Amino acid sequence: MTHLPRRSVLAGLAAGSALALSPARFAMAQSAAPIKLGFQLHRTGIGASYGRWYERTAQAALTRVNAAGGINGRPVEIVFEDDGTDPKRGAEVVDKLVSQHGCDLIFGPLFSHVVIGSAPRAGELKVPYLVCSEGYHVASGMLNRWTLQPGITDVRAQVSSMAPWVTSTLGKKVTMVFPDYAFGHDHRDFFTAAVEAQGGQIVAKIAVPPTETSFTRYFPQIPADTDVLYHVMVGPAVLTFVKELGEFYGSGARPQIFGFIDSLEAVDLAGPGLEFLEGTHFWEGHCRVKQADAPAWEGEYRAAVGVDDNGASVSDAKDVATYAHMFSVWETLSVIKQGMEVAGYQSTADRQKFVEAVEAMTGFDAGLDHVQGTKTFNGKTHQVFGQQFISKVEGGKLIRVHATAIEDGLYPDAVDYTTQSF
Repeated sequence: MTHLPRRSVLAGLAAGSALALSPARFAMAQSAAPIKLGFQLHRTGIGASYGRWYERTAQAALTRVNAAGGINGRPVEIVFEDDGTDPKRGAEVVDKLVSQHGCDLIFGPLFSHVVIGSAPRAGELKVPYLVCSEGYHVASGMLNRWTLQPGITDVRAQVSSMAPWVTSTLGKKVTMVFPDYAFGHDHRDFFTAAVEAQGGQIVAKIAVPPTETSFTRYFPQIPADTDVLYHVMVGPAVLTFVKELGEFYGSGARPQIFGFIDSLEAVDLAGPGLEFLEGTHFWEGHCRVKQADAPAWEGEYRAAVGVDDNGASVSDAKDVATYAHMFSVWETLSVIKQGMEVAGYQSTADRQKFVEAVEAMTGFDAGLDHVQGTKTFNGKTHQVFGQQFISKVEGGKLIRVHATAIEDGLYPDAVDYTTQSF
């Protein structure tokens, strides 16, 4: 597998910007000009809770890269632009990062509708666009050769690998509650297929607008014979969603509950009104609570991004990180560094060489470059595959009870981007 050398994390991360480092560190580069990376950030809008932590993670990863000599002997800068978690504005941000800031490439967007609305513009500008989105839109073939997702698995792989455990452990009659946009539709479509492949049944599908602020009118739609309530929710009202779900069931009988941690990213599970979550299960892309068997690099990564063993900011225990997702930013920057070095990247004229270099990658070893774990990369579909984790709420904390194999999430190719023109 291809991977980057492991490096120790620089102490005093807050002081480590590209411009503050000594020019002598980069003296061997053909050009002294910084490599400029554009970051499409959800600083505002329904993705703002993710955006805060994505920015912190990017800054920490940038400090580490520059402390190790940058990329191809050149310092690296990141230019952040807020897209408001809005598709139209997202396309405008792509344009601005390329046309005004002169960025070499763009990375970072999470929300599916923003990626779908922005990727065509990246293709028109012929700029590499590395997303941290989870949506199936990359591997489905609906985007373009300039768009890649090498830092996080997609929903199709996630739900396909977990469905056997859910149906064999929790029950076969499932009601789904999901956000009514592309990301939620991926859950609806692929989890339905995965459950049915296990002999299970989706007894109800309840779509909720991602901007919804109250959810009490949706819960009576849950059939009484539901074995498992599967929920995934996003946006600023996720805490309201979970609290109202608890109020709906009260202390009476209820189905097993399996949620994607998206429903509670940036939320303290030990908070008031969430006691009913005890004993329920969640998908996690990266375990929020540091597990007893965590590898050594896990502690180094947490220190670098400023997150404690419970998944909260080291400076504020109430500031809970979007830990299950933000590793994708760190890992994507590792791939960017590796791809640029393999391609011998010197200027925007080498953008195509960079994409081809990433397409030639086959996987990444677990370590400080790829902190979530070992991964397989499919250069034809531009999609990475990795492990998924299922955790149980015990004493107000998420404790991992199951880990899938990479192979559990593999699926047939729907596209070969390498056959498409640039």
